[in-house]
Amino acid sequence: MGTRIKEDCYVKAIRTIKKYRLICPGDKIVVGVSGGPDSMCLLEILTKIKQKSCQNGTSPLATFDFVVAHVNHMIREEAKEDEEYVKNYCMKNDIQFYGKSIDVQKIANTNKISTEEAGRNARYKFFDEVLQKIKGNKIAIAHNKNDKVETMIMNELRGCGLQGLKGIEPIRDKYIRPLIECERKEIEEYCRDNDIEPRIDKTNFENVYTRNKIRNIIIPYIEQEFNPNFIETMNRLSNLVTEQEEYIEKQTEIVYEKILLQENIQFHQNLKSKENKEEQINGTRNEEMIQNTNDKGYIILDLKKFNEQEKVIKTNIILYTITRLFNTTKGIERVHIEDIIKLCTNNIGNKYLMPNKNLKVFIKNGKIEISKEV
Repeated sequence: MGTRIKEDCYVKAIRTIKKYRLICPGDKIVVGVSGGPDSMCLLEILTKIKQKSCQNGTSPLATFDFVVAHVNHMIREEAKEDEEYVKNYCMKNDIQFYGKSIDVQKIANTNKISTEEAGRNARYKFFDEVLQKIKGNKIAIAHNKNDKVETMIMNELRGCGLQGLKGIEPIRDKYIRPLIECERKEIEEYCRDNDIEPRIDKTNFENVYTRNKIRNIIIPYIEQEFNPNFIETMNRLSNLVTEQEEYIEKQTEIVYEKILLQENIQFHQNLKSKENKEEQINGTRNEEMIQNTNDKGYIILDLKKFNEQEKVIKTNIILYTITRLFNTTKGIERVHIEDIIKLCTNNIGNKYLMPNKNLKVFIKNGKIEISKEV
């Protein structure tokens, strides 16, 4: 029986890229690089892939290109050194570098949010700016298996339910994560083996933020006392949940089409009606149902058919509908979903809910009107 050859991060990243088609010919990618082990490992791997692809000229990745984006959060004294470190690597390897200094603490104080959230928002906003500047189409982030498990635990602590166990996905919209199937210890080993001396952010060891507590206290404790392969076990759980969620999502889309009456998500009166097809053909509209939409974007569902569904489908229909209107479900919590389902079940006309200032759910004449209040 042959000995299994150990795979390093480079091999795993290549497999992940191919498996999920993270990189395609012609892609222009912004790579977020802080200078830490994860992002430097990602940068080194993408640099090698690019170099090897250009040498043989036959690889399907031969025509992709990338630039580096770095944000100086202006919190740590060493932040300027981190920026110089990343910039020097880029100069050495002929990679275009974009850097920006942002006073994250000031943003956090002004908006009354955590420093962690302010930093994340600042980074992603800058990545988008660079993406537009280079006319790119993807943003590469150095999230790994450990990050994924930490996110899963954080989601469950917030009560996110089954969907929260999906964790971080390899690809979502324009964001790709080539290292998502590598563990942090493998990344650190790859850095040592390839003479990469990444910058170390000492704040990662300060157990102030929730993620740091999970990373430095909870996971090590579970690995030591219960399951040394906890990270891999949780990743298998994530994969299982993802498969189930994909099936539920397909069923949700099927039911959505069956109960959909009208839809306007293009910010103009592009009426889609299954109940009143003849009215559309004749150029007339159901004025009663669109009277309160004010052309802000809305979706109208059949109340009776909605109430006939299982609760799991109802929940996903609501989330799916909100996503179609806003491209996100951010700010929508479990309690909001429960309240909307209860409102629909009671079936009392002319009642409405506003889970937040931008979303209105209105029950009238056997219909559910979900509108975007701009």
